[in-house]
Amino acid sequence: MYILRKPLAIVGMIISVLAPVFSPFLRVPIKGNWNLYQTDVSLFFITNGILGLCMLAFFLRKVSVFRWLTRFYLAWCVLGFVAVYFKINNYFGMKFVDGLLSKTLHLKWGWIVLFIGALILVFSVKKIDADTK
Repeated sequence: MYILRKPLAIVGMIISVLAPVFSPFLRVPIKGNWNLYQTDVSLFFITNGILGLCMLAFFLRKVSVFRWLTRFYLAWCVLGFVAVYFKINNYFGMKFVDGLLSKTLHLKWGWIVLFIGALILVFSVKKIDADTK
């Protein structure tokens, strides 16, 4: 059986909603810092879609569904980070050009904020024993 720590879940949701919009995820020369929407639109919409499903499960009080979706959300955030990293380092498939691109584009601290929000969501669900209920 699982219980949901609601204040922790709400904090995790707030961080997870605000991080992709306001935190810089990529440093692009001349243009400056990009948030997740500017970095990859499809990644942004899928991330917010999964987070929306997490919120729906939270408000419908489906703790087991919420638990599964928070883990999926964390895995999706890791997959998104890896995808953006490899896209920066292997964009053209030519070692020289990719080397120049990877030296000009830099990952920023917004990824850390996104991972913190996802981890808070994961840790907001706690397993309890049937005996201690």
